[in-house]
Amino acid sequence: MDFSGILIGAISFISIGLFHPIVIKAEYHFSKRCWPVFFVAGVLLMVLSTQLGNITASACAAVVGMSCWWSILELYEQEKRVEKGWFPANPRRAGKDNKK
Repeated sequence: MDFSGILIGAISFISIGLFHPIVIKAEYHFSKRCWPVFFVAGVLLMVLSTQLGNITASACAAVVGMSCWWSILELYEQEKRVEKGWFPANPRRAGKDNKK
């Protein structure tokens, strides 16, 4: 039996579950301007995925890398959710990031 698919699915599920609160906390503490961190992490993980000899490990690295890139979009969406009052705004940043 080959459990690679189940492992990749589990990593996908865990990645989505972990990145949701990471995005919320990142936007709260650093605003959406921290997106380059997610971009670089995604690039590094994608490069790593091309270098790994094990297909399952390669797929898992790629899944987490894509989750990093998806988190960039979610940072911008999180900012909108904060503006709507669905999540608390960081009081120490109030007004600083509202340049439009």
